[in-house]
Amino acid sequence: MKTSEDLRQILDRIDHRGYPAYKDTKGSYDFRAYVLNIEHVQGDPFASPSKVSVRVPARQAAFPKELYAEAHRRVCLQDYLLRVFGRQIDAFSFQAKGSGKSGLMGVSRCGQEILERSACRVEEKSGDVLIRMEIGFPANGRTVNSGELKKILFDYLPKCVEKSLYYRALKADTLRDNAFLADDRLFIREEMARRGLVVFVADGSILPRESGVSEKPMKAAVPFEAPESLAVTLELPHRGALRGMGIKKGVTLIAGGGYHGKSTLLKAIERGVYDHIPGDGREFVITDDSAMKIRAEDGRSIKNVDISMFIRELPGGKDTGSFCSEDASGSTSQAANVVEALEAGSRVLLIDEDTSATNFMIRDELMQQVVHPDKEPIIPFLYRVRELYEELGVSTVLVAGSSGAYFHKADCILQMDCYRALDITETAKKAALAYPLSGETEEPFASPKIARRFQSDRGFWNDERLKIKTAGVESILLHKETVDLRYVEQLVDSEQLHTLGLLLKYAGRHLFDGKRPLAEVVGMLWERLESLGPEAAFEGSGAPGNLAMPRKQEIFACINRCRRL
Repeated sequence: MKTSEDLRQILDRIDHRGYPAYKDTKGSYDFRAYVLNIEHVQGDPFASPSKVSVRVPARQAAFPKELYAEAHRRVCLQDYLLRVFGRQIDAFSFQAKGSGKSGLMGVSRCGQEILERSACRVEEKSGDVLIRMEIGFPANGRTVNSGELKKILFDYLPKCVEKSLYYRALKADTLRDNAFLADDRLFIREEMARRGLVVFVADGSILPRESGVSEKPMKAAVPFEAPESLAVTLELPHRGALRGMGIKKGVTLIAGGGYHGKSTLLKAIERGVYDHIPGDGREFVITDDSAMKIRAEDGRSIKNVDISMFIRELPGGKDTGSFCSEDASGSTSQAANVVEALEAGSRVLLIDEDTSATNFMIRDELMQQVVHPDKEPIIPFLYRVRELYEELGVSTVLVAGSSGAYFHKADCILQMDCYRALDITETAKKAALAYPLSGETEEPFASPKIARRFQSDRGFWNDERLKIKTAGVESILLHKETVDLRYVEQLVDSEQLHTLGLLLKYAGRHLFDGKRPLAEVVGMLWERLESLGPEAAFEGSGAPGNLAMPRKQEIFACINRCRRL
């Protein structure tokens, strides 16, 4: 390994030369307090910035082992360090001058959710701290400007490292409190499983968000308070007694007028599969981590999905036991989304009528009289929701503000009234007696067949020119092929999509042989991720710093929407 002085001499030697001379800096350099590794040097000042990593040995970082020995605490610590480091480099980014991206200092930007990321790693065994970042190597035109890069590497970066990656520079109380919060949330998840709960929403939680483009908590929002009949008090290891609403397994209906908070509650529940940072307002909104948001998705691709439990034989004799479509309708796409969620191991379905296909959810009595059931292939979700729970153990949390038919099927009925939750189960059930359901399906319930096997075009996936690009949390672009993920609503970060793109590429090259069931393929991918972190998606050396862990459910969802398989 070279020394920092060696790097300084290289920079002196290449100053004012053509920009490609920066390639000479590639390698590892000992800065005594940490090791700087220049992994990839950009070919042009206007190209993507150079990839750089900083490794701080455990003896220098000196974080107590109890902060990272357990996985849930380690992810929390990594997230905190990454946020602190990001704030530090913000003060220096573009302070070094030059053309193009000269002087840029960038690192992953975290949202409200706590995700395991490749940008910051605390090694479980050694305690070393690793940061992966980007730096725009400065240039005048297309000429090396070593003086400005020296400012970054020998002045700015050491200050950032010292203020963010050493235990002595950080507030010990904050680090301890973050670890305790991680412990408490893990305890809640374990306690929910023991008590048969699928959702817990703590009293005092702030559910509304600042705006449609901001996930920060809304100021002056009404704090959540559990109805007394649904109140649960948990004795947490560190925080002590915490009261909140516990939603049990089964069928739960969230009703209420428009703009009273129904969808806001469901959205918080939807995001409760992730942990949230202190101050988010949803720190103790905890959802079964297998829960899947289900909606209609017009135009999506469907491959050999057994949707016969919802849709009988279609006109023209099209088989719904192995349904395929390149342009699915709202009802067929929502039916496929339910079955695919079962295949992914989801134990809870989250549904909002606002984003559902009406004919998939319900058919009223008048429509049943006018259009004879023999002419309607769709068996509405209304007639399957209880069977999903009673036969398969899959619970449903459903928002419905326009149809009371689900009152008959629900175990628990909540009303949101000016963002306050009321338990109206008893009164709603009594009112429903005056409106009996008609037209119950006589079609027997049968578990869908789940044994799909995917075959890949190895030529496409092995193409060395195959590039992966992402567009926010909406899509992955593989060459000119788009994997549309706009309606996979529990994806929260573009880095999750980049990881999914790499997982697709890996599976396309090595796993999709037409013999392995999809569940086995995803299981193999998940084992890699759990063992190695999101870097496991990347083949080769020098993993990028822009990867974040998706859930197993989103891996299934991504594969199911890839038209190249």
